[in-house]
Amino acid sequence: MTTKPRQKTTPKRPISITAVVDCVGMLAAQNTHGHLYLYDTNKTGGSTGFGTEELRTTVKAGDQLLWNVLALECEAFVAIDGIEIDHEVCEPVRKVYPGTDVAYWTGTVKKDQASPVPYRIRFRLGTQVEPITTTLSPVLVGRATGQL
Repeated sequence: MTTKPRQKTTPKRPISITAVVDCVGMLAAQNTHGHLYLYDTNKTGGSTGFGTEELRTTVKAGDQLLWNVLALECEAFVAIDGIEIDHEVCEPVRKVYPGTDVAYWTGTVKKDQASPVPYRIRFRLGTQVEPITTTLSPVLVGRATGQL
């Protein structure tokens, strides 16, 4: 009896979406316009709009997403306070890296759709009580058609 060799499967890496925030500018303007730069790790998969507030992240059902944030100014505090997206497409969950107080957000894309799915990110900055929410909207788009 012959047996097939086992195929090694490597776990699929999540698509990381990083928000780079100009905290001083965002606090002064009280909005994100011109002070937020979004990037993801799926450029080869078709994502576009890098370095803008209107990032178009190409995804398909089953993809894992990981949102994190970086401050342009090293002394400034910034954190993601929440992600507003259609929960039928993805339900972001706040998590914390073990042994730290550094938070990040994850979610799994539940299904493909025919049109882009916009979402908004709320940021906590410095000691300001109220979060600041994205002015323009990043979107998730599907792989095959450029739509999700």
